[in-house]
Amino acid sequence: MLFPHNQNQQYAAACIFFELKWAKDMVPNLAYIERKFNISRRILQRTRAKLSRLGLVEHISYLNNRYGDKHGWRLSSRFECALNQLAHKFAGFKDTEIGSKEKDLMLVRFADARRNTVNYKSANISDEVIKDE
Repeated sequence: MLFPHNQNQQYAAACIFFELKWAKDMVPNLAYIERKFNISRRILQRTRAKLSRLGLVEHISYLNNRYGDKHGWRLSSRFECALNQLAHKFAGFKDTEIGSKEKDLMLVRFADARRNTVNYKSANISDEVIKDE
C-alpha cells in the first residue's frame, strides 16, 4: 500500500518492519539487512527514508538523553498517534452543533473559485504561448 507498483521497496519495507519489530533493542545500523535479505543499498535507503518520513520508523541519536547511551532505529508511535488524531478529527466533523453551514458553504465557494482561477490561469498561459509563436 505504501509502495504501489514497486515490489522491491515493498519487500524492503517488510524486511525493515519485521527486523525492527522483533529486535530486542534498537537496531544501530540497518546495513545488515542488505546482506541478510539480498536488498540493494539504494532500495533499502529509499525505503527507510520513506518509512521515516511517514513516521513509521525513527532514528534515535546517541545525543538523545531520553534513551541513555542507546542509539539506532526503532519503530515509532508517531504514525499511530497521527491516525488516532485524524480519526477523532473526522468524528468531530459529523457534529453539526460545532460548525455553521454558512461557513462550510463559504469554504466550498473558495475552493471552487480557486479551482476556476487555476484553470483560467493555465488557459491564459497556453493562449499566450500560442500568440507568441
